[in-house]
Amino acid sequence: MELNQTLLGSLGIEITELQKGKVTATMPVDERTRQPFGLLHGGASVALAETVASVGAFELVDKENEVVVGLEINANHIRAKKDGFVTAVGTVLHQGKTTMVWDIKITDEDDHLICVSRCTMAVIKRKK
Repeated sequence: MELNQTLLGSLGIEITELQKGKVTATMPVDERTRQPFGLLHGGASVALAETVASVGAFELVDKENEVVVGLEINANHIRAKKDGFVTAVGTVLHQGKTTMVWDIKITDEDDHLICVSRCTMAVIKRKK
């Protein structure tokens, strides 16, 4: 699947670092990700957070037999952002057989905390 034809492409999300248990991604704050009052949309931050958790969780499963899907996500929006970029860093807190819990921190170019999120991923067997 071409990533530009997904939510990642629509929001300009780019995965910049991918390792076992840690993922970093960036997203622009522009006309695609702002709410009507000109600030970064909370939903865009949540989409970035779940993207990081999803990509990271998929790296930790048996890709031939398992997939991951979001089960629950929460977010606290700490600081407003009008333009530029934000960076999300996700780290796995719990890696179980059927669930994973990810911690995601979203910061701006000056390392100000914009949003914190926790995402629970479900690990499910692929249907054959």
